Amino acid sequence: MGANGSKVTAQDKAILDMKIQRDKLHQYQRRITVLTDKETDIAREMLAKGDKERALLALRRKKYQQSLLSQTDSQLEQLEKLTSNVEFALIQKDVLFGLQQGTRVLNDIHKEMGGIENVEKLMGESADAIAYQQEISDMLGGRISAHDEDEVEEELEALEREVTGKISQKLPTGPETTLPDLQPVPNHEPVHSAAEQPQKQKLEAIPAS
Repeated sequence: MGANGSKVTAQDKAILDMKIQRDKLHQYQRRITVLTDKETDIAREMLAKGDKERALLALRRKKYQQSLLSQTDSQLEQLEKLTSNVEFALIQKDVLFGLQQGTRVLNDIHKEMGGIENVEKLMGESADAIAYQQEISDMLGGRISAHDEDEVEEELEALEREVTGKISQKLPTGPETTLPDLQPVPNHEPVHSAAEQPQKQKLEAIPAS
């Protein structure tokens, strides 16, 4: 008596591939959040030092990483809807293409997760760090949309206000001094007693010789 084995269809395989991509995406989201938080800290530190260019680079890279995650998430959501379609055979090519695109973007995300040490190179001044910063800047040149660039500028301005406010709070202020109340000026004219008055009148009455 032969066993009835269930046949794995192309639709089943696509659903499994999507689940694998979704699991990877969730792992990458947790790991990249650590990096993007660090990039925000670096931007603050650079602004505090007056290095706006490096601060902007850190924020642009952060935005790029976030856009990769968002792009993959929305793409997987769309693919999940497609694979639930009963007419899967008609859209199979679209689904497979979408999965290939998802794999490519996930690979891009994986490249971005070089660790904290690479993120810290964004504020380094060694030749190696400067070369790395130029490489990142060149890479981001054609990969960030105009809308994302506007959002980066807005975030930079917000961080500038935050950093400027903190610096102002740290500036020393002089001690508060309160001027003493002015006392009335005393009248220094001598006050003569009643006994002295007749003697004074007598002296004034004696004619000069």
